[in-house]
Order: sequence, then C-alpha cells, then structure tokens
Amino acid sequence: MASLLLTQRKKKGVREKQPIAYLFVFPYLLMFAIFIVIPVFAAIFLSFTYFDTVRAPSLVGFSNYITILTNDDIFMQYVIPNTLKYALIVGPGGYILSFLLAWMLAQLPHKLRTVLALIIYSPSLTAGITMSVLWKVIFAGDNSGYLNSVLLNLGLIVEPIIWLQSKEFLLTIMIVVTLWSSMGVGFLAMLAGILNVNQDMYEAGYIDGIRNKFQEMIYITIPSIKPQMLFGAVMAIVGTFSASGIGVALSGSNPTPQYAGQLIVNHIEYYGFFKYEMGYAAALSVILLLIVYAFSRFAFRLFGSKNE
Repeated sequence: MASLLLTQRKKKGVREKQPIAYLFVFPYLLMFAIFIVIPVFAAIFLSFTYFDTVRAPSLVGFSNYITILTNDDIFMQYVIPNTLKYALIVGPGGYILSFLLAWMLAQLPHKLRTVLALIIYSPSLTAGITMSVLWKVIFAGDNSGYLNSVLLNLGLIVEPIIWLQSKEFLLTIMIVVTLWSSMGVGFLAMLAGILNVNQDMYEAGYIDGIRNKFQEMIYITIPSIKPQMLFGAVMAIVGTFSASGIGVALSGSNPTPQYAGQLIVNHIEYYGFFKYEMGYAAALSVILLLIVYAFSRFAFRLFGSKNE
C-alpha cells in the first residue's frame, strides 16, 4: 500500500512538472515551426499556383506537376539522371566510407585517433566556395592547372583539358569533391558510437566463437551502434539530395555547362531565383521532399528499432 502511494505521488510530481518541461521545449518547437513546418506547407500551397513574386499567387491545380513530368525535358533528361547518379554514389559511398574510417580510427591509440579524426573531419567544415577555390586550381583548364600539368609532363595528353566545362568530367569531379568533404557529423556520430560500445561484449563475442575483426564488426559493432548508423544515414541522405552549390561553384554557372552537373536543387534555384517561377520551383521542392522522405524511411527500416 505504501509503495502504491509512493508511486502515485511520483506520477503526480511528474505531471506537475510537465508544464515546465514544455516551457523548455517551446523555443525549439517555435523555431521548428517557423523554419520547417511553415515553409513546407507554404511550398505545398505554392506548388499548386503560378507565382512570379510580383503578383499574388493564382491557383493552377496540378499544372506545375504535369509540366514537370511531361514537358520539362531538362528535368527528365538531365536533372533526374544526374541527381540519382550523384546520390547513389555519394550517399552510400560517403556513408560506407564514414563508417569504415570511424571503425579504423577506433582501433588506434587516443592521441593519434584525435589528430586523424580532426584531419578527416576538417574538409566538411570548409565552405563549398572555399573548397571550389582549391579544386578549381587543381582542375583548371589550362597549363597552370595541377592535373593538366601532371598529365602533360607524363605525356598522357597533348593539350590541356577543360575539366570543369566538360560534359564528360564535371559530374565525376563533383562526386570526387563531395566524397572528399563528406566526413561530417555522421562520421563523428559513428566514431563516438563505436568508442562507446561496451568492451565486455567483444570479450563475450570471442568466447562465443568470433575469430576476427570483421566478424566483430558485423555481429557486435554494427548492431550496437544502430542509432548512430541511422543518424549518419539520414544526414547522408539529406546532405546528398540537398547538394547544389558545388557544381555551380566549380563550373561558375547555373545551369551548369550542357547541364552536365545539374542537380534537382540547381533546377529549383534556376526556376525560383532566375526565372522567378516560384510556383514551379515549389512543385520541384515538393518532389524533392518526397524523394528525401522515401529514402529516409528506407534508412529507418534498416537501422531503426522495431517500435519506430
């Protein structure tokens, strides 16, 4: 009876403290509503309108979506293939690379691990424009470009290649640059997760028959850091599909030369801020939102708990 009364008092105390908890959460909820919820609903509404930023939006129904899927040749021929190729290489590639590097760093002594982690993480801190300055020097289209200079000296080419204006090379260069800078917060989250796995589990695993590091990684490490793996996957998906600046920064134009590096966000920016067709740009944004949501749900299926 006494324990029942004590339990009831605890529950009552928790209920009494809930308004205070809501008060602490309120600033986050307010910012979330202002910068996430309201813009999303605004984009959905505008996607059914014609809006040129001057006159009031006028409803056009599904006209924008029909145009995207039937009349927008650039979107179907270049933007979607480029985006999917970029996402399928950079997303899983950067994610797997992040995990493998985090796992290998976790095997090293503390001081060496800290230095290497900082070196690997630092490119993700660099702004896209700053990165493009570095890589534009490497891929410059004249004899002063580092890559052209090396290839010319080796006799592998007879004249400089204009890498960043080339339909054949621009998207590949974008992928390389993005992978180089993809070790961001997802990488740090996985590294932290691996370092916090209970070491007793590894000892128990070797008693149960685990014989090498690969089996240790598959049967103990990955199942133990599923929340960090999920966080890294979601960050990789969002970062990959929201990428746009690197192609424009490298090539110096939007659209990119011959649409070679044109991604869906570039297409949205072009229609929204160059052609001022905000309704059409909003429809493209909604399509991008649905794509990101679908891939995020897939990540939840892989790494989320059964209750999610």
